[in-house]
Amino acid sequence: MADVSSFILFDTPQRVLLHPFTYTRSIAEIRFGILTVKERWELLLKEKVQVLSADYLQERYPSIPEGKKILINAAVFANAPVAEAITGLEDGEALLHNNMVLAFCSSRDDIRTMNDIRDFHPMHAKEYAGSIFSIKYPWDIVQLNSKAIIDDFQLLTGAGKSYAVADTNRVMGEEHIFIEEGAIVEHCILNATGGPIYIGRNATVMEGSLIRGPFALGEGAVLKMGTTLYGATSIGPYCMAGGEIKNSIMMGYSNKAHFGYLGDAVIGEWCNLGAGTSNSNVKNSASDILMEIPGNGMVNAGLKCGLMMGDYSRCAIHTSFNTATFVGIACNIFGEGLTPKHIPSFSWGYAGRYAFDKAIEHIQNWKKLKNQTITERETGILEHLYKQLS
Repeated sequence: MADVSSFILFDTPQRVLLHPFTYTRSIAEIRFGILTVKERWELLLKEKVQVLSADYLQERYPSIPEGKKILINAAVFANAPVAEAITGLEDGEALLHNNMVLAFCSSRDDIRTMNDIRDFHPMHAKEYAGSIFSIKYPWDIVQLNSKAIIDDFQLLTGAGKSYAVADTNRVMGEEHIFIEEGAIVEHCILNATGGPIYIGRNATVMEGSLIRGPFALGEGAVLKMGTTLYGATSIGPYCMAGGEIKNSIMMGYSNKAHFGYLGDAVIGEWCNLGAGTSNSNVKNSASDILMEIPGNGMVNAGLKCGLMMGDYSRCAIHTSFNTATFVGIACNIFGEGLTPKHIPSFSWGYAGRYAFDKAIEHIQNWKKLKNQTITERETGILEHLYKQLS
């Protein structure tokens, strides 16, 4: 490994293509699979990793230390071959793949923000010949989730020993099931023959749940009775999930606690889906889904794309989300019929505007339900976004 003082995950200007999830977090803090991007790199590198993101988010992270450092493109999916190639970089070298910068090594001490890395000109560029996976658009998070669960499962469980699967369960592929300390799984059907099943510390899977891997349940999360889960699905820490879920991600602290369908979807943190809420994930024509991306024109999202919901957003009971619906942050969604396909941040209903003080008050109320409180830093970020997105 190169003699470096630190590893840093940096956002590129293309972070805007991952809205609504990068409104409130760096790319490094996006969770898919079992881990966040940052957690995955830290396990592979066996080192703490720091973050460079947009200026308004940078106060969340420690300042960048002086000395030689390796800066890694946060959008690149971490795996052992890529990590090995990156850690071999020397000062002034960069690692590229098809003109995309994967990482570079620098001793410059004037790198303080995401924008500072634009001026880096490598003395020598190496081409990485292996396969690269990366996230560019929100639906990439869903499409990579199966691979991420499988890779993360190996990273987290390779040297560990699972707690025993209770004999009240019906199990297939038990060797691919890992249960952490304090987790409760009773009277369920677990099928890990198509991919691993990971149950996090102190998580609860209530009676009658049906689970097909690949599947990950985060620390303290809960599956309600009779939940039907198809892989590849990740339910993040302290989420509550129920009903029918397929190939979806809930990043953390969010609720889909009742019946309704969630498919090919990504739900941010601190969201709540009302009882009976469902989303469409396929067009009635069964044709490819074309998304208009500012600055990129029409982009093909593939055959399936469901709900993409940013942090702190909520919807009323029996809400019906159209195929490939994008919801911003801090929305309170209610109204008749199918939702619009684009719901701006801080929406009240389908067309109104959330008063900022009310939005913060309601977020605080939801956080109290999980024994949390909104911080001044969170409020400051939301206020910045409220003014910017007006």
